[in-house]
Amino acid sequence: MKFSLSWLKYFLDTDASIEAISDKLNAIGLEVEGIEDPSVRLAGFRVAKVLKAEKHPNADKLQVLSVDAGIGEPLQVVCGASNARAGMVGVLGLAGAIVPSNGMALKQAALRGVESNGMMCSSRELELGDDHDGIIELPEGAPVGRGFAEYRGADPVFDIAITPNRPDCMGVFGIARDLAAAGLGTLKPFVAEPVAGKFPCPVEIRTDDSEGCPAFYGRVIRGLSNGQSPEWMRQRLEAAGQRPISAVVDITNYVMLAFGRPAHAYDCAKLSGAVVARRARDGETVLALNENEYALGGEMTVIADDSGVHDIAGIMGGADSGCSQSTTDVLLEIAFFDPECIAATGRKLNLTSDARQRFERGVDPAFLDAGLDILTDLILRICGGEASEVIRAGAPPAEPKIVSYDPALAGTLGGVDVPGSEQKRILSELGFAVADDWSVMVPGWRPDIDGAADIVEEVIRIHGLDKVASVPLPRADGVAQPTATPVQRLERRVRRAAAARGLNEAVTWSFLPQADADAFAEGNGGLWVLANPISEDMKVMRPSLLPGLLAAAKRNVDRSAQGLRLFEVGRRYLRGEGGASDERLAVGLVLAGEKSSRGWATGKAVQFDAYDAKAEALALLAEAGAPVGSVQVMGEAGPQFHPGQSGTLRLGPKNVLARFGMLNPATLMRFDIDMPVAAAEVFLDAIPGKRGAASFARAPYTPPALQAVTRDFAFLVPEELRAGDLVRVIGGADKANIVAVSLFDDFRGSGVPDGQKSLAVEVTLQPAEKSYTEEDLKVIADKVTVAATKLGAVLRA
Repeated sequence: MKFSLSWLKYFLDTDASIEAISDKLNAIGLEVEGIEDPSVRLAGFRVAKVLKAEKHPNADKLQVLSVDAGIGEPLQVVCGASNARAGMVGVLGLAGAIVPSNGMALKQAALRGVESNGMMCSSRELELGDDHDGIIELPEGAPVGRGFAEYRGADPVFDIAITPNRPDCMGVFGIARDLAAAGLGTLKPFVAEPVAGKFPCPVEIRTDDSEGCPAFYGRVIRGLSNGQSPEWMRQRLEAAGQRPISAVVDITNYVMLAFGRPAHAYDCAKLSGAVVARRARDGETVLALNENEYALGGEMTVIADDSGVHDIAGIMGGADSGCSQSTTDVLLEIAFFDPECIAATGRKLNLTSDARQRFERGVDPAFLDAGLDILTDLILRICGGEASEVIRAGAPPAEPKIVSYDPALAGTLGGVDVPGSEQKRILSELGFAVADDWSVMVPGWRPDIDGAADIVEEVIRIHGLDKVASVPLPRADGVAQPTATPVQRLERRVRRAAAARGLNEAVTWSFLPQADADAFAEGNGGLWVLANPISEDMKVMRPSLLPGLLAAAKRNVDRSAQGLRLFEVGRRYLRGEGGASDERLAVGLVLAGEKSSRGWATGKAVQFDAYDAKAEALALLAEAGAPVGSVQVMGEAGPQFHPGQSGTLRLGPKNVLARFGMLNPATLMRFDIDMPVAAAEVFLDAIPGKRGAASFARAPYTPPALQAVTRDFAFLVPEELRAGDLVRVIGGADKANIVAVSLFDDFRGSGVPDGQKSLAVEVTLQPAEKSYTEEDLKVIADKVTVAATKLGAVLRA
């Protein structure tokens, strides 16, 4: 919400400084996002008079002007404007000034061989309008030499953030009311004088949608002249970021920005029959003022006549019935629309506007007559004409909201003891009516007030949130109890383990572009697509953490990063059975580029491979408490991974704990990454919980009394047998004695039959109560051999 200081002072009698106003706005909850001073933007531009205008000796369309800028000797300026002439007063940009429209710094320069000491400026160049046909012409009496910003009366512009619960501050008058209640001045009373109609309204007005449009008021003004709006209004609109269009349109925009009350004006010549608020019919369309055509649905409220739809009610008018410079008769419409209906229509059409922002937050239902009177008065004074009688179709919700309030709540709930008289003053100046028994009637412009707690908030924010004393919360004696949940502790362990292994944590959006999400769709009932996304690139909830990490890797690779180790702990969002939401905790990691750089000791750079991703996945699973000794390596990592260089880590055939491997070249092409990338995704939600009661303390470590014994075994196995399967089977051959099994050789060559390979493992045995005898060792060796035989292995040695 933008407004100029002079506009604020039109409603607020105050001599407070800009800094004081800004501080007070922040203090009462209206956050100031910025203050723009146009005088800074227009520095270096002066009111100047053209003394002489002569033809340029070397160019037919240029003139050489002698200009008095009030700084001594006249300046020579080359100008190409057709309206430049001796005796006119305009705006001169001196050398060193910055042209607002394009950021160009003016300097002394020769144009076609003639020196020019600045530039005579047009409205467009100073961002004061769209006129670029000639330079600005000021009145003859304009003071030559005065700064143009000072002459024009440019004043600071505030830009404040309005929270969704404060529709009353979507107008300058509401902001002035808050500041007055906070003691920063006096609110100037603004009374809308009723304008009597001089003839019956010639247009039938009615509402056939009592739910979407309970009240629809209107009147006709005929015989007006729709020219340019006055300078003071154009300046206020421009300060608010609105482009002046014509007097009638500017007046409706002015009332919306001044009082937070949208309204609309129709060109009567473009209407046919009765003007009705109704539900749209399926298949109807409307060409809106933004020049886009919208397909309407039966749940949407529209304004229509016999020829069709003219307005998406409460959101945007139609191009077919808008006012132009030739308009002489207008129908003024001011209505009350249901906020939920407006919000739903806006989301469905993906259409936003200033009017929608106000209607969906809630406008004052009691401001219909007053708003129409203000509009009528402004149009009659600026455009002339005469007004018809008012047609009132329907009635707005007028049931007053009464809140029972106890002034002691300011101290018990708000933390500040505010005298009752001060609370009454604050509430009264905010527009509340306070009875002797502290029954508080809520004004219609405050739909956010529901109960006594809201009244406390109003009192405390105006009295001063900085007056709320800091009070420490009570704390029990002794050591504080842990507050982290098991899931939070799991996330911390995994995050710290990943960082300790040299991975860098990334935090990416939970939303993805549709194409990225489709590339990693899991097929679990579909993707979660947002109905009202932040942008088209953030419309789908992520089914995997890898797309976000790949996008981060892409950004780093584009900035010449040679090696990347990224991870993220977060949630995947899948559609469960029946479309239910399903959030699953996971860890994603991406290894891209060089694992180790080239060097004199290592030679060429080493790239990451699938085994690096597997090692990271196993390490994180171990830290998360998964039984990694029982994990099986299987295929089917998904189409996103390289089919021959990827796999899954599972507990049994169905429970997938992780997937890892090199990414498919097609996946890398989708993300525009031109280097091999290894990735892994660990599904923390799939790790089975520990059996038995949980304990914070581990069992004390007791070193074994006897020394461990190692034995080596070499087996001939089928070439397709996974080494991990052999290691796992051997580890389970005698769990009472075998504590570790590791592979140390994989040989294929001389002495090994075709279709087979030789795998050698080291088996670590740990005696418990006595040392092993040769007989004990032979029994254990036999168990190992028998277990390996089940996989088709033959003992070599």
